[in-house]
Amino acid sequence: MSGPGIDYRAVFQALPGMVALLTPDLVYADANEDFLRHSHRTRDELIGRYLFDVFPDNPNDPTATGARNLQASLRRVLESGERDTMALQRYDVRSPEGPGEWEERYWSPINAPVSDADGRVVLLVHRVEEVTELIRARARVGDNRARVLEAELYTRSRELQEVNERLRQAHAREREVALALQDAMLPAPHLAGHHRAAVRYRPAVGALNVCGDWYDLVEVPDSRMVVAVGDVVGHGLAAACVMGQLRSALSAASRVAAGPAQALEVLDLYARAVDGAESTTAASVHVDWRSHTLTYSSAGHPPPALLRRDGTVAFLDRATDPPLAARPEHVPRPQASLAFAGGDRLVLYTDGLVERRGADIDTGLGRLARSLNVNRALEPDRLADALLLDLLPSAGATDDTALVVLRL
Repeated sequence: MSGPGIDYRAVFQALPGMVALLTPDLVYADANEDFLRHSHRTRDELIGRYLFDVFPDNPNDPTATGARNLQASLRRVLESGERDTMALQRYDVRSPEGPGEWEERYWSPINAPVSDADGRVVLLVHRVEEVTELIRARARVGDNRARVLEAELYTRSRELQEVNERLRQAHAREREVALALQDAMLPAPHLAGHHRAAVRYRPAVGALNVCGDWYDLVEVPDSRMVVAVGDVVGHGLAAACVMGQLRSALSAASRVAAGPAQALEVLDLYARAVDGAESTTAASVHVDWRSHTLTYSSAGHPPPALLRRDGTVAFLDRATDPPLAARPEHVPRPQASLAFAGGDRLVLYTDGLVERRGADIDTGLGRLARSLNVNRALEPDRLADALLLDLLPSAGATDDTALVVLRL
């Protein structure tokens, strides 16, 4: 038994309808009783075997596409981490009557991910409704109209599948354009503004949650430098366009503002006039090389981290305010200061580095602090790579990540 007195394996086996579990390699990990019964397969014929070795397309039918369509759906789930509902499929299966015999079958599948704590898809739930008898029952009515309706039902399902595929392709193209636009608007890593800095940008895996993050490094007079990161709510081309406007506005404001709080106040006023900028988060740190002081302010953003040479980590969390344009009225923003020593590291990042589904932000910040401590001797370039390796899921993050590491 598992959970509060519930035998979940028994529940899985008793589920009405066909349900199977697949590994990311599309190998059967388990199947319930309905799946075995309706597919005419034994457990030994399924478990541990590759899906399309068990259920290939009918070689006698040149129009058969069931296996290809199912494989495309499962790949989409693996890449996006999102559920995928397929249109009605004709997908014939080998008949138990003998070799070379095939049965005409119709299915309505839904494929869903099971993810671990890092957002990595570790299992696929393959749920299928058997609708062959429904199709055959319509044909048994015996009149031409029933056969016309049957053909129309199947044709419409195929058309829906094709429309969905075109939409997915259009979404993928939009993602490519948005990433290219974002790349064009962000400073190039080797021109990021300072030889002491390393910058990284990692887009989210799949089509969602991309192109809203930014970073910036700005040299200002009197031996000062401004480092900033931000995160726009939304994704795709719209988020990339808003990101470019806000990054440019903050960069300009930072050059003339008395400090980071004033720069974020200007950005807050500007965000109120930009569609899609509401609830954007941002953090800005002004580095004074002469006084060895960090002055910072945050608009709802995860706190920057100061890694000291002894490995201790201080989070810059004493000047945090709500995100941009979140308040009904504009009010002044707070700022705070912290001394640093030569050789310390300043780390700014977006939430994709530390936030994980099902875990609070403190857990992510703790993981960041431990990674910084372990890698404290590394120079910015190697430290940035080590942080991404330690903190991002191996299968890729489900949110953008921007990262700036600055040697002080």
